[in-house]
Amino acid sequence: MKSVCLVCILALLCFESYAQPKTYETTMVQAPPVIDGKLDDPAWDLVDWGGDFIQRQPEDGAAPSQDTKFKILYDAKYLYIGIRAFDLEPDKVARRMSRRDGFEGDLVEVNIDSYNDKRTAFSFTASASGVKGEEYVSNNGDDWDSTWDPIWYLKTSLDDQGWIAEFKIPLSQLRFADKEEHVWGIQVMRMVFRKQERSYWQPIAQDSPGWVHLFGELRGITGIRPQKQLEIQPYILGKTEKSPSVEGNPYATGSESDLDVGVDAKIGLTSDITLDLTINPDFGQVEADPSRVNLSAFQLFFQERRPFFLEGKNTLNFGLTESVAGGQFNNDNLFYSRRIGGSPSYFPSDDDIQYVDRMKKTRILGAAKVTGKNKNGFSWGLLESVTNKEMVEVQDTLGGRRKVAVEPMTNYVVGRVQQDINQGNALIGAMFTATNRRLDEDHFNYLHKSAYTGGVDFTQNFNERNYYLSLNAVVSNVNGDEEAIYNTQTSSERYFQRPDNRRKGVDSTRTSLSGTSGTAAFGKRNGNLIFQTGATMRSPGVELNDVGFLVQSDYVSQWTWAQYRILKPFSIFRWVRFNANQYLTWDFGGINLLKAMNFNTHAQFKNMWYMGGGTTLSGESRSNADLRGGPALRYPGTTEYWVYMGTNDQKKLYFEMNPWISSGQENYYKGGGIFTSLRYQPTDALRLSVSPSVDWNDNALQYVSSYETNTENYILARIQQVTYSASVRANYIITPNLSVEYWGQPFISRGEYSDFKKVLSPNSDHFEERHVSLGPDQINYADESGSYFIDENRDGITEAELDDPNFNFMQFRSNFVIRWEYIPGSTLFVVWTSSSSDSHNSRENRFSHLATDLKQADGTNIFLIKYTYRFVL
Repeated sequence: MKSVCLVCILALLCFESYAQPKTYETTMVQAPPVIDGKLDDPAWDLVDWGGDFIQRQPEDGAAPSQDTKFKILYDAKYLYIGIRAFDLEPDKVARRMSRRDGFEGDLVEVNIDSYNDKRTAFSFTASASGVKGEEYVSNNGDDWDSTWDPIWYLKTSLDDQGWIAEFKIPLSQLRFADKEEHVWGIQVMRMVFRKQERSYWQPIAQDSPGWVHLFGELRGITGIRPQKQLEIQPYILGKTEKSPSVEGNPYATGSESDLDVGVDAKIGLTSDITLDLTINPDFGQVEADPSRVNLSAFQLFFQERRPFFLEGKNTLNFGLTESVAGGQFNNDNLFYSRRIGGSPSYFPSDDDIQYVDRMKKTRILGAAKVTGKNKNGFSWGLLESVTNKEMVEVQDTLGGRRKVAVEPMTNYVVGRVQQDINQGNALIGAMFTATNRRLDEDHFNYLHKSAYTGGVDFTQNFNERNYYLSLNAVVSNVNGDEEAIYNTQTSSERYFQRPDNRRKGVDSTRTSLSGTSGTAAFGKRNGNLIFQTGATMRSPGVELNDVGFLVQSDYVSQWTWAQYRILKPFSIFRWVRFNANQYLTWDFGGINLLKAMNFNTHAQFKNMWYMGGGTTLSGESRSNADLRGGPALRYPGTTEYWVYMGTNDQKKLYFEMNPWISSGQENYYKGGGIFTSLRYQPTDALRLSVSPSVDWNDNALQYVSSYETNTENYILARIQQVTYSASVRANYIITPNLSVEYWGQPFISRGEYSDFKKVLSPNSDHFEERHVSLGPDQINYADESGSYFIDENRDGITEAELDDPNFNFMQFRSNFVIRWEYIPGSTLFVVWTSSSSDSHNSRENRFSHLATDLKQADGTNIFLIKYTYRFVL
């Protein structure tokens, strides 16, 4: 009995020591070490080694296969970190090269919670090849922002004991309170690439409810003061563009050159507040958005790629739902930065206009962003941006030229505040956005004169952060001319004009519109079983799309997501996860729009291969948008299956594929596709990959058009669509700071329409009563006009003429980039960008024809050189 009690006491002590934060004691150094990747300076003898790492992956709590030790020093300006990564087989250390933030090969990483707020941290990563990576960690480890781009210094070396990394981190790149003695959160990680093994100095189990709040402690820092950061980064950009010339068009001569300059600045106003400024920013992006053909009523969401908006994006984030289960509402956000500086929204179309100069992006005259966080856990972010009134030159039929305004001057303001409560156990926040336009032209009346949104959110953690409750509420208001508010009411987000809309109708005299949104979610973060359940709603009048993103309004959705996971290796598996999801959606009229379930599983094997699969079962559904303002359309249920698999990512040759297939009841729909990817890495510096895919869609209920007789008539048809695409990449990393990269994407999509049908009773209980097919004597195609003519009554009188909906769209985009970071923070780019596309509705739409058309399509080529230099003052 005594032995049993002793074992229990020892077990409790072991658990307690595992749960308690470890402590590392540092000291100030007068003669700092030279950063050369050798760790042989006498300064390193002033402190002891930190060690005793514990494995986290693949097996929680196990001893690591390789030993790791570290030392930390500091002075008035810098933090110095030395890491000795021992390896019993040093010739097997993976020294893969990549661009900055590539996170390839053997790695070590340091996370620093210098705020000591238990929620945020600054992460610095070093690969054995000397490549640097940085991430700003927020939301207690739920968000890792790799766009954060601080200046710091790194050297690595390889020897017969393993490899070494030496860090030199300016204190100006960190944020901390102004006090005499500091305690910072600290975590050190080691990745052994060939084993996919991660070990940590401070043990944190894989199923722990959070990350930053479980760090160890860095003590011994005294006498330092927050650094007032001052960085100025001017740029100069030279560009030449070659494009197809058009005879007679003075704006399509085939060649154009330009020289541009601008400046970015980062200023530490106080120890807690940082100001980012940009004047005439260069928002050029290396890689274009992926090609898509959108047959839905809704706008598409594209990721932000512009550096100014990417850096610190989590500070100004207010997702309306962000459910773990996913859903079309997950991208809804109060701030969607791509609204700022987009393409002009007005196109000159007066009858006398013959040619229009090219309409480029709206110029951002300037932008400022203030961010900060104080020692009391109060954080804030404020962004203001002004875009130019854009004018474009046009030439009329008589040869005269004039300027036409295509976008009004606009001011955008976005503000976000958050307050930590009880060391991050609770969080309360608010956000406000304002868009104000100077509508000084009559043809701008379709735009909102002003748009405002405000939101509050709250998260409460329970039971040592194992459980959480999150709530948010949003209100919106838009104002403008009657035309603008009419357009808002009848847009695809709401379609107030629907004849079966029980809640709202169109009011053509309105000059404002308001709405609300709200979300509640409850979940569990730790253990083998985790879950989240919640509900979200968008009132019919809510509108966010002036500076936010909203897919659709007028619905209430409920979801539940649960996962059972086995994170410790067993049998042939490293880990296994089983997921189940459930969804229900209604509109504000009480009509059930969606009911669906999803089951999926994912696993990685001990040989590093992985695979997964799942199925989604959807019952009958309704769409309030698919008839583009008509009544709701009822769909039969669907079933979808998908699987994926991938080989060992560490090998020189890597392959993955993801096939899927879907079908609808009543034989109304069939779809499928397959994505594959092949990557070959013959050397640490060279990586080649190609990722082809093909998707097909056979949908008997695709919307085509509508026409009016005595009533509104809606036409559907069967579409047979096939889409081919591929992404081709070649990366050659000469040094960690010098790279040559190529990316290309051919994209081809064709759609053929047949079996045209008229909607009769779109909500009937019987599928065959919802629409009726139009016979060959009711609809026919005329080659000479390229249109379909409808004679519904077979009386020789045409009720409607429809444009041919068949399409063939082809596009090829590519980029060739040389990037040289010649000193930390200062970069030279040499870029060649090429783009060609073609679109037609030819009946000759086999793949061979489309591929030939793509090769023959004229393209646009842009050559540019961009030089930046960062002054650190």
